[in-house]
Amino acid sequence: MRRGAQKERHYCERLFSANKKTTHENVHLTMKYCSQCGQPVEHKIPSGDNRPRHVCGHCQAIHYINPKIVAGTLPVYGDRILLCKRAIEPRLGFWTLPAGFMEMQETTSEAAMRETWEEAQARVDLDGLYTMISVPHIGQVHIFYLANVINGEFAAGEESLDVQLFSESDIPWDEIAFPTVKITLQQYFQDRKNNSFPVHVKDIHTGIPEG
Repeated sequence: MRRGAQKERHYCERLFSANKKTTHENVHLTMKYCSQCGQPVEHKIPSGDNRPRHVCGHCQAIHYINPKIVAGTLPVYGDRILLCKRAIEPRLGFWTLPAGFMEMQETTSEAAMRETWEEAQARVDLDGLYTMISVPHIGQVHIFYLANVINGEFAAGEESLDVQLFSESDIPWDEIAFPTVKITLQQYFQDRKNNSFPVHVKDIHTGIPEG
């Protein structure tokens, strides 16, 4: 996310907040003014709805804030996995799969390939969707595609201190940045034993990091 370091910081801080009591009502309380008329908004349940929204008392506009998509890849070259060492806070110095927020007018697969290039300078061929992990306490869905690194070429992008290929025995499990990344890696090595890689749909209901 070359253009989104600040956005990335906000995402990570929320992912690792240890507040288990987060609900729909307190996930998104950041909007103060209506984007249509500039007047203050209220956080309330509109007539005919069943959950709080940001509602403008002046023009009556209802602002719907929906979950965001984080797309990335699990890049494979031979029997090794490509990981990026983060160059930005939070989780600076921890290892992750290349991933980031989708941009407008791109597909999930396009976003995954773009993030892989931006963070790992790697061109990849996608093998298909692999994991889709809902993180409802921060209003996000994380999607990872299986991918093959073309020609084994890669380098550290702007948001990476280092990029390396790891065999299963060398994965730095205690230094993995995010729970969704750890889940995806663990699932991959389990599936590899059976040479079968179905799509996995999972949920995370806590912000506490694993490991």
